[in-house]
Amino acid sequence: MSEHASDKYLLQRLGENPVQGGEDLSATVEFVKNFKGPISYNTGRIKELNAEPLKPISGQLLGVNDLHGKIDVTGTVNGIKYGRADYLATYLRDAEEKNPNTLLIHAGDMIGGSSPVSALLQDEPTVEIMESLGFDVGTLGNHEFDEGVDEMLRMINGGEHQNGTAGYDGMNFPVVAANAEYKDSGELVVDPYTIKEVDGVKVGFIGVATVETPNMIISTGNENVVFTDEVEAINKYVPELQKQGIEAIVVVSHVPGDQAEGSDEITGNIADIANNVNDAVDIIYAAHNHVKLNGMVDGKLIVQAWEYAKAYSDIDFTLDPVTKDFSEKTAQIVDVVQEGVTPDPEVGAILDKYLTQVGPKLNEVVGYAATDLTGGYAQKGEIGDNALGNLIADGMKAIMESDFALMNGGGIRDDLNQGDITWQELFNIQPFNNTLVKVEVTGQELKEILNTQFSSYGPDVSIAGFKYTWDASLGDFGQVVDLLLPDGTKVDLSKTYTVTVNNYMYPHSSDKYLLNKYGENPVQGPEDLQATVDYIKSINGPVTSIAEGRISQVTSDTTNPGDEIEVPGDENEKPGNETETPGAGNDQAGNETVAPGNGNEQQNDETKTPSTNNDQSKEDTKSGTGSKTTTKDNSSTKEGKLLPNTASMTYNLIIVGLGLMIIGFAVFYLNNRRKA
Repeated sequence: MSEHASDKYLLQRLGENPVQGGEDLSATVEFVKNFKGPISYNTGRIKELNAEPLKPISGQLLGVNDLHGKIDVTGTVNGIKYGRADYLATYLRDAEEKNPNTLLIHAGDMIGGSSPVSALLQDEPTVEIMESLGFDVGTLGNHEFDEGVDEMLRMINGGEHQNGTAGYDGMNFPVVAANAEYKDSGELVVDPYTIKEVDGVKVGFIGVATVETPNMIISTGNENVVFTDEVEAINKYVPELQKQGIEAIVVVSHVPGDQAEGSDEITGNIADIANNVNDAVDIIYAAHNHVKLNGMVDGKLIVQAWEYAKAYSDIDFTLDPVTKDFSEKTAQIVDVVQEGVTPDPEVGAILDKYLTQVGPKLNEVVGYAATDLTGGYAQKGEIGDNALGNLIADGMKAIMESDFALMNGGGIRDDLNQGDITWQELFNIQPFNNTLVKVEVTGQELKEILNTQFSSYGPDVSIAGFKYTWDASLGDFGQVVDLLLPDGTKVDLSKTYTVTVNNYMYPHSSDKYLLNKYGENPVQGPEDLQATVDYIKSINGPVTSIAEGRISQVTSDTTNPGDEIEVPGDENEKPGNETETPGAGNDQAGNETVAPGNGNEQQNDETKTPSTNNDQSKEDTKSGTGSKTTTKDNSSTKEGKLLPNTASMTYNLIIVGLGLMIIGFAVFYLNNRRKA
């Protein structure tokens, strides 16, 4: 152009101080290499004056999060039935028909912790349904890492698995995460963003997983992955999108947030992200703690749509065709209520196909429960263990022939109903296909391991082979006071014992339980579910496990080490976090009972963060508020307890002393008179 024969561009006439560069092709190649994600430029740099104004572009984003492969599950709340994939499909297809400019988004944890119809086939049935629904973009939740990075990538890219379906070819939509990197190379595990077009305008979607993911995934298969700060990752790629002329930017995150009922204010991790990311970000999807969110933070619209296909988010937006940015955006969270709705036949046929395939296994009866058995986390109070946790831990100990066993509360995902115990029920309780491992630790090391589990909500793990007392006033959240064997004698702190855990707890990615540090001579065992099945089959008669006080809270001001008098936990204790949510209640025959918008999250999640309602017990999940109330009995007094040494007692002693002195003087005076 600068040396054009006729100087048609006037560059020879007007151009000054020329500087020579490299070949144009090399320059283009180097520029393209700088991009980490896909390249798709917007138009609009050249505008004609007095041209007819372009009309605003309307569109919608439909969003789902935390499906957890519960494709056949109906959730019942106050008598109303919610969810199931074929009903969700009807809602989404009806919404799509109303606006041709529709994109379908998911915010992670679509697989993992799934119901058997999906999990027994490596969650490939869930992916088939997702493709039928027409998802356009997704991100990574912590549960996508349940079986390690390689299996996650197989789920995305395709490839056959021995437990999967024939010819599995992966997901036909992009999955993005800007903050999941390989430790050794620093390269991203998947693309950081993708670009979609809405009526000629490009929209960028940046994905991020919660930075807490390492605390919620198994170590095996995830040793080489690290999760960087979400804000830094988002802010790194916003300018890269803007270089391509993209101003409409959506963050698809698997990060939790909170919003009180009836309030417009959103708080928590997702609000922190909204307040700190580049203001070019317009919309943020939240997930992970299974609640409903819909509100604005720092000009950014934030949404989250409950759990298990029981709701979806519907964002209506307008794009300015000149600025290429969102000019308007509003949202609603739509419940997937089954009543009066015809389930989608296409997704229904997929469900029927796989239910027929796995049906005989699901309906196998393995035992009988004499009563309902409640599971979940251990808790505060005089009796802190639970019946189902005791049953599972006892089975782990028996199958592995170990001295002790520990079972993390987040790995117990449902309760066990009275009556016949089916394989499906047990799968819904332990759906992660974790394996058992037996390690050696000393009594002192066991004590330190137990001390890692306490949070502001109390203890975490169920136990077998021993019992212990703990005091919430010790340490940050509590510490063990006494470790006792079943016969009441103390555990020898210097002796080496064997303890069975699952491969979520050992080896744990962040070693939060210290089992990586202390555990020696590991011995691998069977899958945890199979161990529970075999143990129940070995019981001669009905299962009668109860909460028996294996875990008891004491207070240092009223008890001495070894005392058995405990003080119940604080009133109105709220459940924790996480991030990760159990499949609550009655999953047999595809039913569950939960409270709307107050779910709980986690793989074998363990994190219990205030107000996010993640992974406490199933009782909390069904409560309607997500809160747990324990009763404190202030009237109970330890027998023989001494009265306090008060000021009134001291005054009484002084009066008695003065009286004795007066009597003494009187006796002395009378004796002297007799002698006189």
